[in-house]
Amino acid sequence: MQFIENRTYDELRAGDSVTLARHLRIHDVQALAALAGERLQNGAAAPARADEALWGGALVVAAILGEWPGPGSVCRSQNLRFLAALPTEAPLQLFLRLRTKDDAAGEVLLDCRVSDAGGTALVEGEVRVLAPRQKQRRPRLAPADLPRHEPGAAYHDLLKATHALPPLPTAVVHPCDELSLAGALEAARENLILPLLVGPRAKLERVAQEASLALDGAEIVDVPHSHAAAARGTALVREGRAQALMKGSLHTDEFMAAVIDADAGLRTERRMSHVFALDVPTYPKPLFITDAAINIAPDLVHKRDIAQNAIDLAHALGIALPRVAVLSAVETVNPKIPSTLEAAALCKMLDRGQITGAVIDGPLAFDNAISRGAARSKAIASPVAGEADILLVPDLESGNMLAKQLIYLAGAEAAGIVLGARVPIMLTSRSDGMLARLASCALALLFAHRARSGT
Repeated sequence: MQFIENRTYDELRAGDSVTLARHLRIHDVQALAALAGERLQNGAAAPARADEALWGGALVVAAILGEWPGPGSVCRSQNLRFLAALPTEAPLQLFLRLRTKDDAAGEVLLDCRVSDAGGTALVEGEVRVLAPRQKQRRPRLAPADLPRHEPGAAYHDLLKATHALPPLPTAVVHPCDELSLAGALEAARENLILPLLVGPRAKLERVAQEASLALDGAEIVDVPHSHAAAARGTALVREGRAQALMKGSLHTDEFMAAVIDADAGLRTERRMSHVFALDVPTYPKPLFITDAAINIAPDLVHKRDIAQNAIDLAHALGIALPRVAVLSAVETVNPKIPSTLEAAALCKMLDRGQITGAVIDGPLAFDNAISRGAARSKAIASPVAGEADILLVPDLESGNMLAKQLIYLAGAEAAGIVLGARVPIMLTSRSDGMLARLASCALALLFAHRARSGT
């Protein structure tokens, strides 16, 4: 592990200098833009001229506080001249030189200069800094520790992974509103699904006309109402005409009642469960939460299947050995908290081969599951803590609240899929945007492809 060690006021001398290499990436620009309340247009790589004070000033201050003099420093004032726009995705050099010291105030005056790879000055000026009095040494954050994330990037990567695959024949059950119909048609245009639109023909055509959507010869399976659509959709799967299901504008209970029907449904030996696939801006990789929509209060046997369903999905997305964090309120086994006992049992089930293809640890509180710093502060030695790919929640209520908090408070995108049935089921929500709907289709396509190929 690399460390950063500061220079105290007493160690600094007039004329001391340092040259630091910097690389202002588009992720950094986006983060700074968000802090400033700005929005980059079309992913623009170059900040506007009016924003140079933000980019350049932040670059200089970050170097002073983080590198030289380093931790414990306080920037009192800055007087910087911005000579040219700072390029993104290009190397920069930052030069700092100590001009004077003020013993009474404990301050130092630093000359600053930012230049490009060719030596052209982009920023020049001075910064007055209260230098640290005490020695500090702390770990240097690795890039994986930092929230560098382009919103929706994980979903765009997911869609790219499907480009070489044939579309998935999908029964779209009762897509009788604009959002669900538009989502199915857009997924067809993206070559993710071959839609069989199951619903009242007249209603589907009216929705398409009112929303200016072209059905473009999409096959319509005419049924009188939503209940019949759910039954006919599952029948299309049993007949082999569809290899996936997509929920339209009917209620989830009505849709799933047909799927779980003992005689005409799509049950297997595996318990069905829902997996949220979240693209969280502050987390460095995709995050899966299960089960937040199907199983209300799953027991240990059900949680085994819930975990395995999520693990199988992670494998289909190319995650060879996903890390599963079994969540509870605490990270120690407590007989008074049943979820901690089940977490410990699930870990042992992995050891005995009852769950395969993953690393599992629990109980883990949420912070310990997703934050390396939180796990270190509690001295938790675990291959999962701070690195979780999959969060297995205690029950539907906690999972649903957790997922929606990440969506509405952390700006996460959320796709959803139900596994454990004969085919993958896209359980979209009325509030899902187009990207989330397409991502749900991509999840289903990748999962079905893996099931067919047996890899």
